[in-house]
Amino acid sequence: MVDILHKVGIKSSSLDAASKALSTREGLAAWWTSDTQGDGKVGGVLKFRFGNGGFDMKVLELEPSKRVLWQVVDGPEEWVGTKISFDLKQEGNWTIILFKHEGWKEPVEFMHHCSTKWAVFLLSLKSLLETGKGAPWPNEIKLDSWE
Repeated sequence: MVDILHKVGIKSSSLDAASKALSTREGLAAWWTSDTQGDGKVGGVLKFRFGNGGFDMKVLELEPSKRVLWQVVDGPEEWVGTKISFDLKQEGNWTIILFKHEGWKEPVEFMHHCSTKWAVFLLSLKSLLETGKGAPWPNEIKLDSWE
């Protein structure tokens, strides 16, 4: 099994804003995809759509200002069964997010694409929290013909 890992520092002295951006439909739609539906509570399913495709995530854990954990229950074959986590901590005037997309069976080309796209969207989250404006799908940086 292989994982995608990213660390993002956000100039903010409050974990609350990051927590809301990672756990509410409105927050997620402001940085990941504008087509976000579903229930962000533990046991609920969030549906993220990107044009013709998308992902459904079951919320496994939600500890405000600490951790969000999802399991992919529908989407591309490579994603189903993987888990996505956001761990938050405060370091002075910085909110730190440790991101993990774990459980990939092998590092296929699609994983390379997804790793870069996660970085793009995490920078969108950073922008949202620092400036008030993110770049969710369909306005994010495009990488290749898969989009």
